[in-house]
Amino acid sequence: KVKPLLEEKEGRTFDVFTAVEFKTQVVAGTNYFIKVHVGNDEFMHLRVFRSLPHENKSLSLHSYQSSKTKHDELAFF
Repeated sequence: KVKPLLEEKEGRTFDVFTAVEFKTQVVAGTNYFIKVHVGNDEFMHLRVFRSLPHENKSLSLHSYQSSKTKHDELAFF
């Protein structure tokens, strides 16, 4: 669901878009920190927010970090 949001922000499309690791942080909803393989040796770290169910909002791409590698630690940001 967040792939098109990232493609719009980056101004490019991703043929490969595979989540390989994630962490969560409970706030007034949930933050998901996701390491995504986007092709070749390139990875991106995404911060996706899911609101509480009663708010009935869609997932949002809060922020992201590009130029990551497979071995970069997925940390809260």
